[in-house]
Amino acid sequence: MILPSFTSRSTGSAVTMQDVPTVKIETPAISPLAGEPIDRADAERLAGVLKAFADPARLRLLSLIQSAPQGEASVSDLTAPLGLSQPTVSHHLRILTEAGLLERDKRGVWAYYRLVPSAIATIADLLTPPRKRAMKKTR
Repeated sequence: MILPSFTSRSTGSAVTMQDVPTVKIETPAISPLAGEPIDRADAERLAGVLKAFADPARLRLLSLIQSAPQGEASVSDLTAPLGLSQPTVSHHLRILTEAGLLERDKRGVWAYYRLVPSAIATIADLLTPPRKRAMKKTR
């Protein structure tokens, strides 16, 4: 087998790819999905939740709300740290709320948002095949 080679700038000697250290990266499979497929309804629900996660501004919102002093924040608390307008922040909060990741508590003219404690557990549950889910509940 012929391996590509190049000349090292620092030593001036020939280096082959055989001389270059390799790093083995192990990527664990999502084990619940490996044994049995999730059903269509669960796949659609999970896709909706993951779509809500798949935006940097929304991930930052979740982080800001979680780290807020009382674990909740209003739109006005979130606009400056994100550098986004109030309508844009409200739009992202609506998507996160509809995905079941946030709860909204209206107090007078203000609405406060907090993380739904069971949201991450729900995502993990959706990744678990129905048969294994049933076994977990009977324990």
